Amino acid sequence: MAKKKGDAREYVWLQCTETKDLNYRTQVNVKGGLPEKLKDGLKKYSPRLRKHTVHKIKRK
Repeated sequence: MAKKKGDAREYVWLQCTETKDLNYRTQVNVKGGLPEKLKDGLKKYSPRLRKHTVHKIKRK
């Protein structure tokens, strides 16, 4: 898919709430505001704890 000039996407990090590690980097669409799913946090795998934990958005 070709990238358009007016895309309002930005890279953000997903930070583990328990270990404070930045485990994942993803793109989000900031044009219409963040979805509620991302504001609440996502259950992602934490390699240090070896289990799924809640990860929240961290902007660098």
